[in-house]
Amino acid sequence: MLEQISELVKQFGKQAVVENPDVPDDQNNAVLAEATSTIAGGMQNMLAGGGLEDIISMFTGKNQGQNSRGGGIGGLLKNPVVVMMVGHLISKLVSKFRMNPSQASNVANNLVPNVLNELVTRTNSTAPSDSNFDFNDLIGSLTGGTATGPTGGGINLNGILEQLTKGGNGSTGGPDLQDIISQVTQGAQQKQQQAATNEGGLMDLIKGFFN
Repeated sequence: MLEQISELVKQFGKQAVVENPDVPDDQNNAVLAEATSTIAGGMQNMLAGGGLEDIISMFTGKNQGQNSRGGGIGGLLKNPVVVMMVGHLISKLVSKFRMNPSQASNVANNLVPNVLNELVTRTNSTAPSDSNFDFNDLIGSLTGGTATGPTGGGINLNGILEQLTKGGNGSTGGPDLQDIISQVTQGAQQKQQQAATNEGGLMDLIKGFFN
């Protein structure tokens, strides 16, 4: 799923970054990689902090009183997870790429919500063309597969997401939601610890998509 996220960043980054005169051409790929890292890393940090329900709410729009598609761009802009990501990217663009705050804000606010809205829409979609966008795979890519099993089949997160999107309570007759949150949290934490030990992590993987 990291590759799918990077492709969405490239798609929406064409106007927000590549065609933006405020971003030097030789920094385009680095800025796009930073945006991808912000989105994927932000979700991983949320999972490591026990925030699976916050990620689920982003995909269902529950915290905006919506029941599907995450409430659209407007709903996402009110989501604290998204607000955190936008703020983080603005900070990175100012500190690493020497953009002024106004330019950085323009890039982050045009890129992050659009990418996430498309990610939510295509993950919730049943169209064959969107089959590569899978909630189990997304969470698995951020937890090293620990939470969802080696093939994403350990926990039916897709079932939980579907139930909540349709207005249910998320019960699938399987493990308790709190147990699932615990497993996901531990998986994300282990993934981060491994990255710290190996001096690698999401950014190393992401850079490969922008070479």
